[in-house]
Amino acid sequence: GDTPRESMAVLEELSTDDAAAEATTSNAGQDQRGSPATTRDHVDAPSAAEEGSEELTTSGGMEEGEAEKIALVQALAFKEQGNTHFVAGRYEEALDLYTEAIETAPENSAERAVFYANRAACYAKMEEFDAVIEDCTSALGVQPEYIKALLRRAQAHEALGRPTEALEDMRKIVELDPSVKAAANSIPRLEAASAAKLEEQKEEMLGKLKELGNSVLGKFGLSLDNFKAEKDPTTGSYNISFGQ
Repeated sequence: GDTPRESMAVLEELSTDDAAAEATTSNAGQDQRGSPATTRDHVDAPSAAEEGSEELTTSGGMEEGEAEKIALVQALAFKEQGNTHFVAGRYEEALDLYTEAIETAPENSAERAVFYANRAACYAKMEEFDAVIEDCTSALGVQPEYIKALLRRAQAHEALGRPTEALEDMRKIVELDPSVKAAANSIPRLEAASAAKLEEQKEEMLGKLKELGNSVLGKFGLSLDNFKAEKDPTTGSYNISFGQ
């Protein structure tokens, strides 16, 4: 398992993301990319005076905007509790609290991206990589340039043996921020793995086509062994010749 020091390092990453997503609108362009924040995020519960100053509608109900603010404060509190469990290595408990945050937060709040990305971090620790990809994709649906979500999704794709998909995300990260070394350094490795995977898929496809061809040509006393395929090293295409 992770040592407390390692868990704290991961939590710092989560907190950086949280601070980025919770920044003011004037900083939204930078923070949505998951850029490091200068301060640790925190949750400020509304004071008694603030609670008492809530404006009510004529029907006695709370105005929609105020209700959303309170819902967001509650969601951020769930996230903070999740962070506490995460740093202690209690990933299932943290996951449940991030889920509460997702379900509580207003649908249009940018912070939902952070909640999804944090839950994805739990899934990554639990090696549930399909769930990591799903949550990171949800986070990117809220903030398309969220670098940490792109990075986690790329790592999950690679863990599942999908280097081409991982390469796509890593290239996107470098396009958004060339200084992200984790992405830049992984591109040559992923390019080689992606090319090898493509070649493997080609060979598999050719094998299936050969089986199909032999089943058809066998009716005429022929087989694909009568045909010779030579690969052109320049173009990668194949030239087919017939021989008895």
